[in-house]
Amino acid sequence: MARTTTSTRTRTSARTRAAFAPRGGRLAGAALALFVTAGLTSCSAAKAEQSAPAVTRFTQNGVTVTLAVAGWKDDKGSLKATFTPTEVGYHLYSTDLPADGVEGVGRPTSVTVAGGLSADGPASVDAEVLRINLPGVESKVPVYPDGPVTLTLPVRAEGEGGASAGTAKALISYASCNAEEGCNIPVLDRPVILNVTGKTLTFP
Repeated sequence: MARTTTSTRTRTSARTRAAFAPRGGRLAGAALALFVTAGLTSCSAAKAEQSAPAVTRFTQNGVTVTLAVAGWKDDKGSLKATFTPTEVGYHLYSTDLPADGVEGVGRPTSVTVAGGLSADGPASVDAEVLRINLPGVESKVPVYPDGPVTLTLPVRAEGEGGASAGTAKALISYASCNAEEGCNIPVLDRPVILNVTGKTLTFP
């Protein structure tokens, strides 16, 4: 009878230890899981912040310009500038137009950079070039179809390894015209400030 009691006590003690040991393990495991989850969430948030597109816009002389940072990784990416005339029937001029226009008419659509950024290739445009006759101009003038036009300029951060920190400027130029109603006053080298490092390119 005594042996039975001793055996029962032994089994009870073992069950007691077993009951407490896993519980502590589960608590430790839960804490570790929370720690890992928090770390992953923090990393994901940081990556999302870095990959989130930076956008700014302004409207001047008949055109709304939306400027966005796209595909920025390490120290390279692109600036996308979308030029949208505020009135129907207005067009923008080709990037190939001479700086003074054709016979003084029109100004080229352009985006250039200065400061902590430099161009990393030629700009591209998502519209075909049309050559049209305008009143009072003998030569045909290269323009884009009426409506919005998006120009994409590859850029990179300046400095050793693209690690410079500071500000840069995007200089925006354009003019919008209507074949019958004439042109708006051109916008020349309108500055847009950017904050630049090797890891991020954002607008203030």
